[in-house]
Amino acid sequence: MSTMPELLEIIPRGPFSLQAAAEFGFGPNAGRPSAYQGLMRLAFPLDGGSGYAGAVLRQAEPGGPVGVELELSGATDPALALAQIARIVSLDHDGEAFLEVGERDAVIGALQRAHPGQRPVLFHSPYEAAAWSIISARRPATQAARVRAAISEQLGATFELAGETLHAFPQPERLLGLGDPAPGLNPEKVERLRGVALAAEAGKLDVGHLHAIGPERSYEEVQQIKGIGPFYAGLIVLRASGFADAILEVAEAKGLRHTARFYGLDSPPTTDRFAAMAQPWRPFRTWAIVLIRLAGERGTVLGGH
Repeated sequence: MSTMPELLEIIPRGPFSLQAAAEFGFGPNAGRPSAYQGLMRLAFPLDGGSGYAGAVLRQAEPGGPVGVELELSGATDPALALAQIARIVSLDHDGEAFLEVGERDAVIGALQRAHPGQRPVLFHSPYEAAAWSIISARRPATQAARVRAAISEQLGATFELAGETLHAFPQPERLLGLGDPAPGLNPEKVERLRGVALAAEAGKLDVGHLHAIGPERSYEEVQQIKGIGPFYAGLIVLRASGFADAILEVAEAKGLRHTARFYGLDSPPTTDRFAAMAQPWRPFRTWAIVLIRLAGERGTVLGGH
């Protein structure tokens, strides 16, 4: 898409580092983001099933209380696209309030200082997270990323963003036209992707719907989509829907191990103990869990742990 970009700005509430967001690294980029070059590129299908958007994000002083400038391309509804981008990089919440969690919990505070301005970076939408769940199941992330890229190039929208070509994942209506066989997908996965598309068209993966029913019901409901089990349901709810304060009954094993290390426990906590430990993290339990996981994967070392 070659349209004149619209210049917009988001003013973060509290600390935010665009570099930390760009280097977050998970999911469709196979955990290997390119080296930070002072900007972040996004290309995605708009919420609601119609249209696409591309964006280039810049920040003059990473980590500082300054605005995030956006060059928005292709969006038929700029306000919708801006709100979606804010959700993707967690600029739809008050970061100052998250710092208060660190004042209550010394470990979270230390992790915040070790990773200044870090906020969760989400999948573009629950719909995309569900599709990624099907594509990536039982295969290496790098291979899954190639399959996703091929689908996006074939059926999605193409953007030229700051000198690079990005392909947005197709809207559900287009995904229903995925051929059988499709590159890198067996017939069962093709059928399951079509099931994701139908669920999205029915509104079952809309952010508004999931927020209305809450994280626990969302977790159960998305598992009604064929191919979405407990692990991927958690991915959709915690890493795509924008719940800042959700904790699910099935905690992720790696997160529990990292929690044990940072809090000096002899063994990973039970899910009940973890839930009790997470109470001081309200109303940012999701953010705290993501920070613990990120810091643990990067080998962050805190004094005494």
